[in-house]
Amino acid sequence: MKKLGYVFMLVWLATLGTTYAQNQSVTGKVVSKNDQQGLPGVSVVVKGTTTGSTTDANGTYQISVPSGAVLQFSMIGMTSQEIPVGNQSTINVELTDDTKALEEVVVVGYGTQRRRDLTGAVAQVKGEEIVKYPVQTPTQGLQSKLAGVQIIASGRPNEQPQVRVRGVGSALAGVSPLYVVDGVLTDDIRNISNNDILSIEVLKDASAAIYGVRAANGVVIVTTKRGKKGPVQVQYDANVSLRQPAKLVQMANRDQYISYLADAAPNKNVNDTPLTYGGTTNWYDEALRSAPQSNQNLSVSGGGENNTFFFSVGYFTDQGIVKTNDFKRLTIRANNEINISKKLTFSNQLSFSRGNERAVDLGGVYPSLYRAAPIVPAVVDGKYGNLSAFGNVGNPLLSLDARNQRVLNNRLQGNLSLDYRPVEWLKLHSAFNTDLIFNRDQTYLRAFQNDANTFITAGGNQRQQNSQLSLTSGQSIRYIIDNTATVDRTFGENSFTFLLGSVTERFSSNFISGARINVPNDPSLWYLGLGDPNQQLSNNSGGDLQTRQSFVTRGTLSLKNRYLFNASLRADGSSKFQERWGYFPTAGVGWVISDEAFMKNQSLFNFLKFRGSWGILGNDAIESNAYILTAGVNIPYFYNNGLVLGTAIQDIKNQQLKWERTQQVDLGLEFAFLNNRLTGEIDYYNKTTRDALAFQIIPAIFGDPDNQYLTNIASFRNRGFEFVLNWKETTNSGLGYSIGGNLTLNKNQLVGLNGGQALLAGGVGQQGFTTRTDNGQPVGSFYMLKAIGIYQNQGEIDGSPVYGNRASVQPGDLKYEDVNGDGVINSDDRVYAGSYQPKLYYGINLALNFKGFDLAADVYGNAGNQVYNGKKAFRYENTDNVEAAYVSNRWTPTNASTTDPRLITSATPASTYFLESGSFVRLNNLTIGYTIPTGLRDRAKLRTARIYITSQNLFTAQKFSGFSPELPGGPLDSGIELSSYPVTRTFAVGLNVGF
Repeated sequence: MKKLGYVFMLVWLATLGTTYAQNQSVTGKVVSKNDQQGLPGVSVVVKGTTTGSTTDANGTYQISVPSGAVLQFSMIGMTSQEIPVGNQSTINVELTDDTKALEEVVVVGYGTQRRRDLTGAVAQVKGEEIVKYPVQTPTQGLQSKLAGVQIIASGRPNEQPQVRVRGVGSALAGVSPLYVVDGVLTDDIRNISNNDILSIEVLKDASAAIYGVRAANGVVIVTTKRGKKGPVQVQYDANVSLRQPAKLVQMANRDQYISYLADAAPNKNVNDTPLTYGGTTNWYDEALRSAPQSNQNLSVSGGGENNTFFFSVGYFTDQGIVKTNDFKRLTIRANNEINISKKLTFSNQLSFSRGNERAVDLGGVYPSLYRAAPIVPAVVDGKYGNLSAFGNVGNPLLSLDARNQRVLNNRLQGNLSLDYRPVEWLKLHSAFNTDLIFNRDQTYLRAFQNDANTFITAGGNQRQQNSQLSLTSGQSIRYIIDNTATVDRTFGENSFTFLLGSVTERFSSNFISGARINVPNDPSLWYLGLGDPNQQLSNNSGGDLQTRQSFVTRGTLSLKNRYLFNASLRADGSSKFQERWGYFPTAGVGWVISDEAFMKNQSLFNFLKFRGSWGILGNDAIESNAYILTAGVNIPYFYNNGLVLGTAIQDIKNQQLKWERTQQVDLGLEFAFLNNRLTGEIDYYNKTTRDALAFQIIPAIFGDPDNQYLTNIASFRNRGFEFVLNWKETTNSGLGYSIGGNLTLNKNQLVGLNGGQALLAGGVGQQGFTTRTDNGQPVGSFYMLKAIGIYQNQGEIDGSPVYGNRASVQPGDLKYEDVNGDGVINSDDRVYAGSYQPKLYYGINLALNFKGFDLAADVYGNAGNQVYNGKKAFRYENTDNVEAAYVSNRWTPTNASTTDPRLITSATPASTYFLESGSFVRLNNLTIGYTIPTGLRDRAKLRTARIYITSQNLFTAQKFSGFSPELPGGPLDSGIELSSYPVTRTFAVGLNVGF
């Protein structure tokens, strides 16, 4: 037995000795190759295991490794290394800066540049970031990602988001950026599937001048995916989601409404059954719904030695949260590249999309939902509650059901190109780009009468006497021919590129429309020819033709890889102006300070670059005939003792009209600290638009109907700062995380009308205009009376100037400031009360990943702007409903409110009472995903596999009492909530699978 015990002890000792023999201790130091300083926090891991260590403050480490081990040295911002241990007991390592981000190529228009060589403000978002959002359009996926780029989106299906780059630079010309999709110039990218996008670059400063007369509002360059050499790869991406209104305003219930009517319409019978009933109708609940949305995309890509291909099919559906609304979109894309020879390459990027939308008329329906009386039933046994018979609005549900508008859109977009390299450093490029759009808009209004067949109670004025069919069919064709030659030479640390090219563009469009009544109710018989031939409501046709010829040149120079120079010039000839040609230069410089010899011994900056740019950009977004005098025909005129028909010029136009010109200066600083873990940018910009369009008064003797004409007379300015900061790191435990933020400060101002007329806009029902654009003010500034409280008693009324008839003013009415001190409250007392344009907007982005799990969150917000509660201000009938909060807070003899008046009527003027803060902060997106481990994927023969859940607009903190402070519109009338489509909250689950 003792012998057996000795045997076991010997085996155990031998095993122990073998174990110790198999492990060895390794020590060493990790330094930066750049300055030979020790690197703290470097991860030192035995490859294929979880065994690891970390370097200390001096860069030294110690680790126990088995025989045959390979050590992996990694750190954010540095290039990783793998070193076999062998018999070494000391391993010292030099890590180099990871310049991958700096070497990254960025699309800049008619070419590319390394990011480190840029002298302009160019922002980039990768396609994989955009697809995280369950949204239809790529621009929605950019929200919160980019400094200097403000994006406002509604919840309406197929709605183009509003994009503003560094403020609003015009009042009457266009303010949206130019989009360039694989070389195709366009103003709409709703036809593109988010899954097909490789990257989006935004040219924010004078670097956009390479696009000349269309670049004043910034340029958004979209690059779609292409195939790569290698095995065929199949990718399937899908998500299904549920959308619902993010926020609804609580309207007065039955009891609150009746309490309000006691003052607003004291003689109204509120117990008139069956016209009214004993319950409360929530009209928003009746008209809105939780709506499903889905997005599916399948792509196949690959390539051989002489060709690559990418093919995808996508299908997107969105029912819309307003009943009867829906949208469907099919997208097909084929991107191919063929090497015909070593010097000649053919490529194409082609896409087709088909949109099918059941649209809704929000302008008529949505204000009615707000104003509808809650004591009238919505629908009972298929018959509608008769709101108009009650003396209120029309039934909005009937308006929705009786209107059938179907919009079809077919679009073919893409290019064919040839690239020829006679020598390695010269590239000749020719491309034919086209964008073909075919639209069909059909609206059928079903006939109904105000009788007992339609309504629970007959009467009122809501009816459609005859059925009506309206049809508009149109098409547009745009083609662009690019021919460029690019020289690209490198001599040691010096390099230069030179571009020379021409761009020919032609756009034509036409439409035909008609309308008839008494068209049969059967959808299969909705043809104009089946309507009443004697009742032609309208027949119309028209079109447009625009041409441009441009010449471009650009040169870039890099000396010693750190002194950067860039200059370009574009000459644009446009058919939109009598003065055909305009010239748009730009120049930029850059200095990579961190590469200087005097920076070699410092350890603070890993990268530091100063850049500056200047340039002039154009804006020709006006009507093609804005400068062309046209004559009206068959105009009656008394001549020679009789009435004759003649021809006359009725609209005076400035034949010397020219494009708006924007001069922009940008100064920027880019930096990286702490081994490239902390990176950022700071930009200052000054963007001044001159020769902006405005109206100027002309003498009545010229015969112009409104005694004014459009001319280049105004100037606008946007000045501001942009800040970007990002931190990225991977810990020893394998947790990778990044957090980033961007902040934009912008001041917008009309700096000179120079005799032009102030621009009034923002009409709100009986209140008229609510905005005014004038000298020294932001574009679209709110202009109205200043509300300073509530009259509490008759004594206050008698001792104060009042608005309107003094005899009609009562305690509980709004009190207004007599600004000019003349003892009368009228339109002369209106004041500028802020603008919809925020003083600052920001985004915060967070990402985590650990052992296959990933989490991403985006926060977006703005501050310092005002919005107008137009739906609350718009009053037509005294029976219009009001908000529950207003009923609770309004002035009554027993509730001496100092904030809310006793009544809001059609006589209540526009004032700051309806003006509210537009500041908000929103959790824009929250996504949690899990990537299936490699072993399971291999067994299932999957290349990639990930599942995720995500939400959009999960939470919003806002001061505005309405639905949403994000209120898109034109440059003169944004920020007014009247009939905006509700912002939605989305919950989705998704799957990404690759084969």
